[in-house]
Amino acid sequence: MKLQQRHKVVVKPDWLRVKAPQWQRVGTVKEILRDLNLNTVCEEASCPNIGECFNAGTATFLIMGPACTRACPYCDIDFEKKPQPLDITEPQRLAEAVKRLKLNHVVITSVNRDDLADGGANQFAKCISQVRAISPQTTIEVLIPDLCGNWQALEIILNAKPEVMNHNTETIPRLYRRVRPQGDYQRTLELLRRSRELAPEIYTKSGIMVGLGETDAEVQEVMKDLRAVDCDILTIGQYLQPTPKHLPVANFVKPEQFDRWTEIGDSMGFLQIVASPLTRSSYHAEQVKELMVNYPKAKS
Repeated sequence: MKLQQRHKVVVKPDWLRVKAPQWQRVGTVKEILRDLNLNTVCEEASCPNIGECFNAGTATFLIMGPACTRACPYCDIDFEKKPQPLDITEPQRLAEAVKRLKLNHVVITSVNRDDLADGGANQFAKCISQVRAISPQTTIEVLIPDLCGNWQALEIILNAKPEVMNHNTETIPRLYRRVRPQGDYQRTLELLRRSRELAPEIYTKSGIMVGLGETDAEVQEVMKDLRAVDCDILTIGQYLQPTPKHLPVANFVKPEQFDRWTEIGDSMGFLQIVASPLTRSSYHAEQVKELMVNYPKAKS
């Protein structure tokens, strides 16, 4: 699938403006990433928070990329290049970056690798193990693809014992065919349900984008579905069109609506909800440490 149609990029409202980053600190992080030949979703997916996160010395590592086997029309990650064979040195290089950056919490995500029998599960597990070996005090969050519903592959990742298992819902069911054509809403819920069932000591997390034409009622239904599978953490953020080739923004959601969803999420029982126009899946992910203190889970 190729993103041929071009759409007009809508001007952002003032509340979506971000401060210019302090490039000295950003440059330091980039130097380490380039030195170790690592990719970050911050750069590959054109995240608006790259300055803030890099200035704080944090990054969300993108493994098994940068080429993706899917072509989601909202995502800026490259899908036209052929995926390369897995690099057996990647887990060690990633762990070294965590050490050099002195990260207290790290997020590891990946492109979709539907070309691999395990969807990349073993590479995730190896990355977790290497980080544990080099930086045992660092907490680990993985943001994984749906693995094409391969639940044995999911178990491989869970057995590596990350503190947080994150899989994004992305949007409401009505918009799935348009926004996430190779995904499946029920498969996403099933992944989160099985994660809770197989590893109750691991926090589960998901995220959705808004501004694609969904209604408030539809967002709340997704929130209810996520709580029905006992999802602990939810992120909600404004979709931003990366280029004219990608899906256009249907509307910009005002900050007060995000505040309302936060209140609703709290009342539903989410342990943590991060909702704002600039929120992304791993934005302020380090706050999970506070969650682990306030809502500890029994270790298996």
